[in-house]
Order: sequence, then structure tokens, then C-alpha cells
Amino acid sequence: MTSQPPVSKTRRWSLVDAGALAAVLLAAAGVIWSPKLSSAVAQATGGVVPVTVLVDVRGVPVADPTGLVEAARAEGKVAIVIRNQPHGSVAIERIQQLQRRLVAVQPDGSVVTAPDPSGRDFSNLDARFVLKAQGRRASGGVVFGNQTVKVGAPIEIEGEGYRVNGTVTGINLQEG
Repeated sequence: MTSQPPVSKTRRWSLVDAGALAAVLLAAAGVIWSPKLSSAVAQATGGVVPVTVLVDVRGVPVADPTGLVEAARAEGKVAIVIRNQPHGSVAIERIQQLQRRLVAVQPDGSVVTAPDPSGRDFSNLDARFVLKAQGRRASGGVVFGNQTVKVGAPIEIEGEGYRVNGTVTGINLQEG
């Protein structure tokens, strides 16, 4: 009977093994720090509160502005795009149609305003979208749709039959 030498139980790590381990660690870190997970944790801990964002859309040429506003109201929600990145959909609380006004300074120094008469001739969309969602206060503004927004920030609003550019004109974060 011949005896065989004992088999060594030590394993050497190859470059492929180290690469696989690094990929697994990076994937685990991505899951831990993902925005959806952090927003779920913030929601569970009460870190998010209702936020109202006012978005003004001005001067967008539309064949039927009133029809577009009614269609948006019927949908009840819009998808938002902030800095060319889609950030989900938010509820529409209300939509106000805005009327353009002309301002003229008179020779005596007084100011006179009047409705813009070209509104009858040219069909432009001038509206304020009041959007309601969950958000939280951050150091640089309010986190809305997983993106920090401030008054003056450009934002795109997208519905089933439209996509318009607007500007954030107001933010109301309800403190819980």
C-alpha cells in the first residue's frame, strides 16, 4: 500500500477572485446607498413631509391651451424632469391659467396695467402648476423627486400629450 502525500487545503487568490470580490462589495455598497433606499428610510423615520412646489410655464406655443390644462387636470399627475433626469411623477393639486399683462409708465409717472390683447390672437400657454409630493429639507434647498430644487430652478413637466419647460416659483415645505 502506497501512501499519497497529503493534499494541501490552502487556496491561493487569483486576480479573477479579487475582481469578483470587488464587484460584490461595490454592488452591496450601491444597494446600501441607493436613493430609493435612502428615501424609504427617510419616509420610515419621518424625514419626509408634504411639499408643495409651484411651477410657472410661460409663453409656450400651444394650439389649445385650455384643452391642455383640462387634459392635465384630468390626468391628475405629471412626470417631472429635473436637470435632464426623470424623477418620477407627482400629483397635481391645481392648475391656474395666468394672464399676461402689459405695463406702461405714463408721462405723469403713474403705472398702468392692462391685459395683453395679443392673447386672443396667439395661443400661448401661461399657467401655474401646483404640484404636491413628499420632500425633505436639505442644505441646498428642498429635495423633491430625489433632486434638490430651489426657486428659479428649471423643471420640465411631462404629461401624456405634452412636455413643457417651466420654472420653480415657489416652495412650501410643511414642517411636521
